[in-house]
Amino acid sequence: MTPVKARPARGAYSGRMNERPLIGSDREQILSLPAETQYAPNGIVSRTLLRTATLRTVLFGFAEGQELTEHTSTQQALIQILSGECEFTFAGRPHSMTAGDFLYLPPNVPHAVKATRQFSMLLILSKPTQPSEPAPNPPASLASQRELSTP
Repeated sequence: MTPVKARPARGAYSGRMNERPLIGSDREQILSLPAETQYAPNGIVSRTLLRTATLRTVLFGFAEGQELTEHTSTQQALIQILSGECEFTFAGRPHSMTAGDFLYLPPNVPHAVKATRQFSMLLILSKPTQPSEPAPNPPASLASQRELSTP
């Protein structure tokens, strides 16, 4: 568990990057997200669930009124709201989100989040893939393949 120091209505995320994940990447495991979600009065609690070389999964619990001020990430972000209500600001506009909503943010998009009510979210950060080599020429059509195989 990583309590995040936050001031009422203007908290700042300060989670520890070397927190030990709850799930080891070398084995299968089931977790109950509601059971693992923790809240702190006037704060934000983050818990790293899984970390691999290319992704990090973090469970957050926000007290009502807490927020992460505008920031960016060099990684792709997938966010699922698990409970409660919040307001995500991106593309220069606030967006209300509730349980069941899902958000994708590409790298380097300025964004902020504020708990309009106590809420929890699952954040999955994924390193963008490196530009790959151009794809090889598409395979010949089936008709062309049949023509090549006919004696």
